[in-house]
Amino acid sequence: MPKALLIGLFGDTNQCAAIMPKDIQRGSSWRLISQVLGNDSKYAVREPIGLRAWIFLSAVLFTVTALTALVFPSQLYESVFELSTTTISIRLYGGALLSTSLILWNGLYTAEKAVMRWTLLTEASYCGVQLLVTSVSLLEVGSLSDGALYLLLGEVLLLLVTLLYHHQLGRRTKKN
Repeated sequence: MPKALLIGLFGDTNQCAAIMPKDIQRGSSWRLISQVLGNDSKYAVREPIGLRAWIFLSAVLFTVTALTALVFPSQLYESVFELSTTTISIRLYGGALLSTSLILWNGLYTAEKAVMRWTLLTEASYCGVQLLVTSVSLLEVGSLSDGALYLLLGEVLLLLVTLLYHHQLGRRTKKN
């Protein structure tokens, strides 16, 4: 039976459950109807402990940093590098960071393993590139401020934890 017809007749799986006999609900027919309606259980994933909290914390951190870069660009740059720069480059950085935070917010509400892995990979890629760029910039300047040191340590921490969760989601589950 086509998906549109099932949705037109029943609306969602909860309405299907209300009219189906209990023995069908427990059987493969129920799983088939659930799959047709878009609730495929094979995409659901057993999440590592703290994964949702980590994605939430990352999304908040990225959003706050992005908004700070957009609203107070000079102060953000000067607090890290103790130098002044043009505000346009910091605002562009804030816009890119805000776009990345939207990906993280979206990853917070998904149940699909592939989407969660890509969300974590996006965060890890960003952290890795920022770590590299910040390190090269500090080598060019020749000085290491406290703000820059904290930024580097934070980037390493973000990168390691994100890669750990990415690895945990990629592992195959053992079948009993």
